[in-house]
Amino acid sequence: MGFNMKVTPEIEALTKVCEENSKMDVSLYGKYDVKRGLRDINGKGVLAGLTQVSNIVSSKTIDGKSVPCDGELYYRGINIRDLTNGFLKENRFGFEETTYLLLFGVLPTEEQLKDFCKILGNQRSLPRNFVRDVIMKAPSKDMMNTLSRSVLTLYSYDSNPEDISLPNVLRQCINLISIFPMLSVYGYQAHRHYNQNKSLYIHNPKKELSTAENILRMLRSDKKYTPLEAKILDLALVLHMEHGGGNNSTFTTHVVSSSGTDTYSAIAASLGSLKGPRHGGANIKVKQMFDHMKETVSNWNDDEEISNYLHAILDKRIFDKSGLIYGIGHAVYSISDPRAKILEGFAKKLAQEKGLMDEYQLYNNVARLAPEVIASCKPMQKNVSANVDFYSGFVYTMLDLPEELFTPMFAVARIAGWSAHRIEELINVNKIIRPAYKSIAENRAYTPIADR
Repeated sequence: MGFNMKVTPEIEALTKVCEENSKMDVSLYGKYDVKRGLRDINGKGVLAGLTQVSNIVSSKTIDGKSVPCDGELYYRGINIRDLTNGFLKENRFGFEETTYLLLFGVLPTEEQLKDFCKILGNQRSLPRNFVRDVIMKAPSKDMMNTLSRSVLTLYSYDSNPEDISLPNVLRQCINLISIFPMLSVYGYQAHRHYNQNKSLYIHNPKKELSTAENILRMLRSDKKYTPLEAKILDLALVLHMEHGGGNNSTFTTHVVSSSGTDTYSAIAASLGSLKGPRHGGANIKVKQMFDHMKETVSNWNDDEEISNYLHAILDKRIFDKSGLIYGIGHAVYSISDPRAKILEGFAKKLAQEKGLMDEYQLYNNVARLAPEVIASCKPMQKNVSANVDFYSGFVYTMLDLPEELFTPMFAVARIAGWSAHRIEELINVNKIIRPAYKSIAENRAYTPIADR
């Protein structure tokens, strides 16, 4: 008998037993004052730790009351808008500089940045035969699983994988930051070849190029890209690098790191979290929703027709029938997501270069109308706006990134933030994270098997 990959009638029956004996009355969360999802009724997260890596501002105190405001994001105390404006005005790539800032807590000097870029460039290589022996064998249709497997396998190639001293962890983190683009793109190329019967090409990265340039170079058969394409991909990576200690994948990094486990296990756990459609996989759902919308809505500039489509989504009548308008709303931000506001302007520039202004206008129309539609259907809901996932999927599509790489690109960026948080956890806490769960099960006597 081979490996069983089917849901049999026996499994279906056992599933019903699980459901019957595992369901809980949702009202009990309120009775015991348990914050579902570690968030209160207004979406504010339960305070679970301290961090210096980043800060999210979504409200301000006015006359003693908390009032929603335009969202702000700070990396190591520096406003994300000022940070991005800084390297964009000087016509520089920002990923490497921002990585330095997150890891070490200060902006690098010109010489320090040059040296750090050299370190990252020199680390852009995989162990001998790794591509052949690991990435090319049993390629997965899901690149996040491929990425996780590659990270866990790297443990076997590390001469000192269990050492969690700071120098060794920093070495491991820098290695992973350097090679995540290779693991992601090569994993996709293997899937493309073996699962889709397409040509296989593996391009080596260049040490002197930026992370964004190398991604586009390795991905494309002709290795060519425009300066605007590379700059916008670089910007997207910077905007996705970090978002507080409480987001699901970064909190996972803290939780798993607190157990004292190795770097590869901690990052693989974070990857598993990021893969979820409620987290890193959200931009894929945005793209799929817009693909369906473009087929369904005949006039992309007709507010009434777009609004009717959005109403139908909320009513669970069309698309995936989840009732969610993907890319609209955020667990923390209400009035605006600063990352979305930054990315939107550059999405317009890229749309102009690609001749896709009609699609760009459709995105803008949805961003404008969706909050109104949601407010009309859910009057008690907090203010909502477009989030970073709303525009990132569109940007990645214009860059000809395959859908399979949308979430891995998130990981390529967020590995810098995860690394900073892992190091912060190891330096400061030295205590395993162990929250409490309230048991509501009643005690009962054991029944002999003959009497059941």
